[in-house]
Amino acid sequence: VKLEPYFMLPSMSGKSAVAGLPQIDIDASASDILSKLQFGLMLNAEATNGYWTFGSDLLYMDLGEDVKPSTLVLSGKIAAKQVGWEMSALRSILPWVDVGVGVLMNNVQMQIDIQQNQPGGAVARSGRQSETWLDPMVVVRLKTARNINVKKFYGMLRGEFGGFGLGSSNAWQVQAIGGYRFSKLFELSGGFRAISLDYEKGSGSNAFVYDVGTTGPMVRLGLNF
Repeated sequence: VKLEPYFMLPSMSGKSAVAGLPQIDIDASASDILSKLQFGLMLNAEATNGYWTFGSDLLYMDLGEDVKPSTLVLSGKIAAKQVGWEMSALRSILPWVDVGVGVLMNNVQMQIDIQQNQPGGAVARSGRQSETWLDPMVVVRLKTARNINVKKFYGMLRGEFGGFGLGSSNAWQVQAIGGYRFSKLFELSGGFRAISLDYEKGSGSNAFVYDVGTTGPMVRLGLNF
């Protein structure tokens, strides 16, 4: 069993809309997000018997950001709470290849307050909405084999795609990680992660759009039991 609390330095880009408000462009750098991050929690866990690996990956962020001005929106603020929790089961088909499936639960709560440009002048508008959905995922993981000569160093490349219109129109994720095992208990790794979700539901005053990509480097501390 391995537990990995980790830290990600994310950048976000895309578009979102809630409660019939105009679509908001999202373009937040890592420094923007960190300066306005209220709280963040990230924890990866997995258990394996060498053939099957069962995993859990939890990501939670509570952040705020200024709205990027556009033709319709003069100014504003967006506050978002995001939970992503994936459960997966992988089967080893080669010493260095695992394949499997997962289910990604997404919950996004958004509050948007804007000054909307209209013919009579700027009008203050607000909207708040929360959505929860599930994305089925297909997972492929490439990894260094356990029987290589340099056992203290390891690497992993994980790719996922899914959604298939059952939750998101499409969802995908890529992780590339390299690490070092200091002992049987401790290991440290670093790498890069990219996540993309394209989800849309409802229309009019109930319209919810979340088409956002999140990318950035990360550092993980592994504890093996």
